[in-house]
Amino acid sequence: MHKTSDGDRRPTFQGFLKRMLDLLISFMGLSFLFIPLVIIGLWIKLDSKGPVFFFQERVGRNERLFHVWKFRTMVVDAINQGLGVTVKKNDPRITKIGSFLRNWGIDELPQLINVFIGNMSLVGPRPTLAYQVEQYTDHQKKRLWMKPGITSLAVVEGRNSLSWDDRIELDVWYVEHWSLWLDIKILFRTFWVVLVTRKGVYADKGANDDFGSSKKGK
Repeated sequence: MHKTSDGDRRPTFQGFLKRMLDLLISFMGLSFLFIPLVIIGLWIKLDSKGPVFFFQERVGRNERLFHVWKFRTMVVDAINQGLGVTVKKNDPRITKIGSFLRNWGIDELPQLINVFIGNMSLVGPRPTLAYQVEQYTDHQKKRLWMKPGITSLAVVEGRNSLSWDDRIELDVWYVEHWSLWLDIKILFRTFWVVLVTRKGVYADKGANDDFGSSKKGK
């Protein structure tokens, strides 16, 4: 995609191929995984009270708001309990099946729906929360120049083991250097990180720093 100083994106052939790849893989994934996803949904219902899916408003490309799909991995109204939006290892709000789903990244699979309808991509900066965007610098807002993704460069480089500043910087680098080949490499690295090394499911010290904590100390 062509990049300008104000973040404008003009369609290119690579951008068209990226969308076609998103549509193809999300459709195949939802079709192939339909029965396993239904079984997981039933398991969630049997494991704890509450809905199968967790919907949360996130900020996408060009600061457009949308609702992200995830399997529910925590008790109902968890955001108003404990650490709020921050999650730690062995967090008591996480359900039994929720721990399994989070450890293997399965809770993110419903985001294939977001990819299919077009408010997310397979690869791109992870979808962020509005209160975080309010604290972004102009440089950090570049991460909103592209659709958010199910996986990202920050995910394969360490995800939650990285500081927020490091994650956002990797997202900005991705946006500024994006190519279809880069997406393909990130997709293959994602399988290795999620299924083999499983690095960065939670922060090294157990819980992530609150977003903006580094700025508070300046």
